[in-house]
Amino acid sequence: MQNKNKTDQRKLKEFIRVDHAGERGAVKIYEGQLLALNTVVKDDNLKKIIEEMKVHEKEHCEFFEEEIKKRNIQPTKLLPLWDLLGIGLGFGSTIIGKKAAMLCTASVEEVIDKHYLDQINQLGTDEAELKKKIKKFRDDELHHKDIAYEKGATKKGLYSLMDKIIKTGSKIAINISEKI
Repeated sequence: MQNKNKTDQRKLKEFIRVDHAGERGAVKIYEGQLLALNTVVKDDNLKKIIEEMKVHEKEHCEFFEEEIKKRNIQPTKLLPLWDLLGIGLGFGSTIIGKKAAMLCTASVEEVIDKHYLDQINQLGTDEAELKKKIKKFRDDELHHKDIAYEKGATKKGLYSLMDKIIKTGSKIAINISEKI
């Protein structure tokens, strides 16, 4: 049984590495969505929603950038790949339409909710500040998920397949980014 006062240092490095990659990935997804909204799809309301959510993701990403540097943790070696896939996912989901763009957010945030909750439960009292930040970020992500459903995300019909693909891809990226 792990001592709840002390966080496993190997796990801590994995948490920070994967959270950095994930938050950067979220920024890239929103950048891809905004690229589609600025070039192909014209929807100023959707654009405003995505720009607002991107602000939170940038805040999260910047926090983990600092943690990576401060703690001398190697970021995942796959950042360039995750960047491309994030932009592609954002762009592609938005080209399909508003429901797909919002489902993209909802699907990713549902995976992140469980991911962050798992981390919160594993962090000891020695990492109280990090735990507090992750709780705040989780709340932001849950808010994004709620907005996505309010604005049209659905899992009906073929969207259920899209949901499964996005969630599976997110989980794979998490597992890989923890290790390399």
